[in-house]
Amino acid sequence: MKKPLLKHLVEITAHREHSRLALSVISALYQLTNVQEIRMLEIFTMRDEHYVQEKMLIRDGDIHTIDEHTSDDPKEPLASYPAMMACIRNHLNEYLETTDDGAHILWLPVWLHGKMNSCVEIRSDKPFEPQMMDVIHGIFHVYCNYQSLLDYSERDALTGLFNRKTFDEQFTKYAFAIAPHEAHSLEKNDRRHDDAAVEAKGHWLAVVDIDHFKQVNDRYGHLYGDEVLILVANILRASFRSHDRIFRFGGEEFVILLRSTTLSDARKIFDRFRQNVQEYDFPQVGKVTVSLGFVGISRETPVVILGHADQALYHAKKSGRNRICFYEELVDSGVLRSGITTNDTVEFF
Repeated sequence: MKKPLLKHLVEITAHREHSRLALSVISALYQLTNVQEIRMLEIFTMRDEHYVQEKMLIRDGDIHTIDEHTSDDPKEPLASYPAMMACIRNHLNEYLETTDDGAHILWLPVWLHGKMNSCVEIRSDKPFEPQMMDVIHGIFHVYCNYQSLLDYSERDALTGLFNRKTFDEQFTKYAFAIAPHEAHSLEKNDRRHDDAAVEAKGHWLAVVDIDHFKQVNDRYGHLYGDEVLILVANILRASFRSHDRIFRFGGEEFVILLRSTTLSDARKIFDRFRQNVQEYDFPQVGKVTVSLGFVGISRETPVVILGHADQALYHAKKSGRNRICFYEELVDSGVLRSGITTNDTVEFF
């Protein structure tokens, strides 16, 4: 038996997590319209190329979802979707087409911060009647408005990056998304630094701190200090992939979750970010540098993993700043002792 429209709306607005919200919306659309299938497609960028990834599909009453932490999800170039390309070029709110085989497809882009970050594809073997379109538009607009509210609550007001609260909610998903063989590889093999360990893919957490940021505020004022934070946030976005996660923890400190990357590539990616900051000319302030400490994400608790990354960061700052340090490497070389130590610079929990 179909649920009434109002009950669907109640269920949609009960969610506080984007994937569950999206699943609730496409389920409501499927049940209220009797269409053939509905897909939720996500757009992401990798190595400056745009791709489309199917995140959810409902067909013949069956729901299929793809775990966002799976590293080898199927993806296609954005150019393979002319309708989505047309939406982006013309900033359309919907696109209706009829295929050569007689299928009717309605494309509904989801716009966030002026960019199309996903799209709902609704496929029907019959034309979309006005009454059906009213239902689709109503449900979809509720979804877009509510998603914007969720996004606002998850982000830092100054930089637009994810905030500390969002990190606390998302980190456990990242840590426990590691398959058992990956966790074993990170905890055992990476510490030996042999060739097999270097090639093994893992997940990484980095803590970033802007060097001498207090001096920037004291010398140029908080207005220019805020501009430095915004520009560093922009460099962070440009330096990492869309499916990595970047957070502002407050003050001049940021945290990065880097997924499905080898140790050697992670080191290169983090150092490329450091160089991007070093080479940037900040208005009025001039040159700014950052220090970074990173660690492999294992089955340890969040406080332990964050503590290890912070130890590596503290060593980077103590040994000259404008550098990156890898926690496991510091432990293996005897520079750090394994375990959490406290210092006066950061308190995570």
